Amino acid sequence: MTHPPTHPHETLGLWLGLLGVAIFAVTLPMTRLATGPVSDPQLSPWFITFARAALAGGLSVAFLLLTRAPRPTVAQRKPLFYAMLGNAIGFPLLLGFALRQVTSGHAAVFTALLPLATAVVAALVLHQRARAAFWICAVLGSLLVVAFSLLRAYQHSGGFGLEWADLLLVGAVVAAALGYVYGAQVTPSLGAERVICWVCVMALPLSVPGALLTWPDHAVRSSSWLALGYVGVFSMWAGFFAWYRGLALGGALKVSQTQLVQPFFSILAAVPLLGEPLETVTLGFAMAVVTTVFIGRRLAMPARPTGVK
Repeated sequence: MTHPPTHPHETLGLWLGLLGVAIFAVTLPMTRLATGPVSDPQLSPWFITFARAALAGGLSVAFLLLTRAPRPTVAQRKPLFYAMLGNAIGFPLLLGFALRQVTSGHAAVFTALLPLATAVVAALVLHQRARAAFWICAVLGSLLVVAFSLLRAYQHSGGFGLEWADLLLVGAVVAAALGYVYGAQVTPSLGAERVICWVCVMALPLSVPGALLTWPDHAVRSSSWLALGYVGVFSMWAGFFAWYRGLALGGALKVSQTQLVQPFFSILAAVPLLGEPLETVTLGFAMAVVTTVFIGRRLAMPARPTGVK
């Protein structure tokens, strides 16, 4: 029989969840710091993608050996493979290319849709039913992001149109959502921490040779190397330990709500790390998208049948 988490466990779970969210939020400015802008390129998005996965993969091998973790079954390998493509390859690669073109604050508005996008992918891939109001919120959140993109394009170039970087950010959000959903499929049977470890280990045949082949052939600032270390150790690995453990202790429903503050953490972290200004437009659209996500997540589950208490 499963007992509900006690109050001390709930509190610890919320704090661990918040820690995980804070770690993930700094991923945007750190990736921007690692890649550098177009005018001053540092590490290539390809190298960052492979190197961070290789670094996390090495740590994962050590963890799995120390804990004597069993190997995934044949049935578990397919979801893990898709999670690897989404979270270890697709998301960081598309994000890296996008962040050479736009600020991390700009990207934070798009990634604010990630919780809602994950729910949409879960509904489509796992055939989970949701209320019509949820789909309305999903469309509304998407329209807000499109409106933000068009406004930023007008401010920068004097014309309306989606920038290439914005399409990359949309792809990054979709890739991450797919990775989260397929990873969630095997979490109950494999264990939360082991999921991200096996995802990183499965990426090693790609990440290690990829990192060696794309190793930079020019001088790179030390700050960019440090940023790479952060996204490899924390964003790709340790952050998931805090996040998954928080979900287990505090309950997924309560702890997952801490994701709503992630875009604001990203925007605030970019101020000291990158010197990006706090723009009213960016904060306003982030708040609007987060509000939509909050309402949509409340409506993600179908209504209980009449008479059920």
